[in-house]
Amino acid sequence: MASNRDKILSYYEGYDEDARATSSRENGLEFYYTKKLLDEYITSESCVIELGCGTGYYSMYFADKCAQYTGVDLSPDNIAVFREKIVAEKKENIRAAVGDATALSEFQGNSFDVVLCLGPMYHLPQEERAKVFDECCRIARPGAILAFAYINGLGAYLSACVHDKMRLTYPNAETNHAVFELKTDDQLPGVFFYTSPEEIEHEAKQKEFEVLKNLGVNFGFTSCAVDAMSEEQFECFMEIADKMSDNPLCTGLSEHALLICKKLIY
Repeated sequence: MASNRDKILSYYEGYDEDARATSSRENGLEFYYTKKLLDEYITSESCVIELGCGTGYYSMYFADKCAQYTGVDLSPDNIAVFREKIVAEKKENIRAAVGDATALSEFQGNSFDVVLCLGPMYHLPQEERAKVFDECCRIARPGAILAFAYINGLGAYLSACVHDKMRLTYPNAETNHAVFELKTDDQLPGVFFYTSPEEIEHEAKQKEFEVLKNLGVNFGFTSCAVDAMSEEQFECFMEIADKMSDNPLCTGLSEHALLICKKLIY
């Protein structure tokens, strides 16, 4: 079980997870590019599990593209909202369950064609991320696709520095220590944890995974400009965003990124 479970649940208590994808253009890019990157790996025959499913944003999208979809989240409140959506939308191929990505004993090994871990890595230190990698490997079938969303510490900190130009509190030595040494958020220590593209790739390769892609899904340092753009400008910006998201050399400056792997077949 995640050691900071109570902190995570406290943070999300009353949090409007549903609104995050539409709260700004920049926030929407994370969801847009995550779906775009994953679309090619989910087919009508796929049995999919999503860990950290929240209230079912990705689940409701991908359920129409696959055979079976299971959403798991640490928060009972999120799962309650998700179940209401399933009933309202009459989605018969979706199951929603409360669970912890570090300990998935309720799921048998070699059960899923696609394993999406789209939230837990935001909230876990390295030693507990290793447990998630182990559990994802266990429940994935040989040859399965696995995707891990994570927060890139450098990109997140860069974004904070750019957007803090009025208060001028960033950068500072304390935050440098939190982000680069402790690898946690300076304002919410123990709730959000950071990594880097190189670190999470190394962790994945220690397991039975072949790394396929490791790409940024949003670049927070652009958010102020993006949200102020006209529709015409934003349409042009999306061509820039496409190129950044498709270029692994840009991943190190992303705020959120997605590591896509394949479970090796022996």
